[in-house]
Amino acid sequence: MSDSLYERIGGEAAVNAAVELFYRKVLSDYRINRFFDKTDMDSQIAKQKAFFTYAFGGPNHYTGKDMRSAHAHLVKMGMDGSHFDAVMEHLGATLHELNVPEDLIAEAAGIALGARSDVLGL
Repeated sequence: MSDSLYERIGGEAAVNAAVELFYRKVLSDYRINRFFDKTDMDSQIAKQKAFFTYAFGGPNHYTGKDMRSAHAHLVKMGMDGSHFDAVMEHLGATLHELNVPEDLIAEAAGIALGARSDVLGL
């Protein structure tokens, strides 16, 4: 059996580095940073680390809401596909910056894209 994406990208250290860098990019992006104005970022970063770990096949310590429930308030604020695309852009840029191989970036993107409908409440 092959290693999970979580293991292939470098495990906990890689996920932690990716999430930290990812949120620096997201919070500096005028297109989407308003969605985080009232967010406790320490808590958000911890939840995102747990979620990426789980989604990429690592240990399941994610105890947050499902994607639809977690993002419903953002949809009410006007979040749409263009915002999701901006987040995807930052995910890809983050993984590139961390020298993750292209095939693993594509695999991670596929996982993230699989949540698009739920995130956008479609």
